[in-house]
Amino acid sequence: MEFLSALTDPAIPFFRYAFLTGTLASIAFGIIGTYVVARRISYIAGAIAHCVLGGIGAGLFLQHQLGITWFGPLAGAILAALLAAIIIGLVSLHANQREDTVIGALWAIGMALGLLFIAKTPGYVEPMSYLFGNILLIAKSDLWLVLALDGLVVGTAVLFYHKFLAVCFDEEYARLRGIRTDLYYLLLLCLTALTVVLLVRVVGIVMVIALLTLPAAVASNFAKGLAQMMALASLCCLVFIGSGLALSYSYDLPSGPVIIVIAGFAYLLVLVAKRFLPR
Repeated sequence: MEFLSALTDPAIPFFRYAFLTGTLASIAFGIIGTYVVARRISYIAGAIAHCVLGGIGAGLFLQHQLGITWFGPLAGAILAALLAAIIIGLVSLHANQREDTVIGALWAIGMALGLLFIAKTPGYVEPMSYLFGNILLIAKSDLWLVLALDGLVVGTAVLFYHKFLAVCFDEEYARLRGIRTDLYYLLLLCLTALTVVLLVRVVGIVMVIALLTLPAAVASNFAKGLAQMMALASLCCLVFIGSGLALSYSYDLPSGPVIIVIAGFAYLLVLVAKRFLPR
């Protein structure tokens, strides 16, 4: 009841923005998370997430030090995420380097650059909200950008559903059928990058992988197809984010970690139930 009262309280509009953002973004989380789990690229999503800190730091530095007001942390995060996704994708497809080495290097360099930019930004910048998330900091202006990103991710994922399905489950057969699998793999990584940016606003950089994969992993135990898995994963995301916001508000806890703990317990509960209960 406290949670419902807070949602309707005109004195705290940021709480409604947070809940609305979580509700809208859950659709993208469920769809892209399903692709990430099916294609087994969660480690790539983790590397992209940590590169995002470099873009956030650059955005803060350019905004506060050089006065470039139009290039803020969110714009920097989008640019860094897309750049990391393209580099990892091209290395994975064409380079002779070990993919895990490149991913590890980008992971570390992105974090290091972000911390350096934040250190040289005038004034005090709290990095914890970016590392562990604070959905309550989302403003009305951010909400429109989140909505645009969400629409772009969902629209593209639905439009190329069958192409992504082929890339995830039988890439060699799709290539023999004339489908440009390399192009669609890069596009999938770019959509994952945009979804990671949305996730950073909700649960932070450190816990991105959990909210991207756990709802899809829970849904995979009940779904009979990829489309059904996407729908169930989106619903799981909505439940995890909504219940996490409610508990964090009632007990004065940080929202990001609470959301992840709920998602983790749900996943473990499903595994135990699947192991010990009849089908």
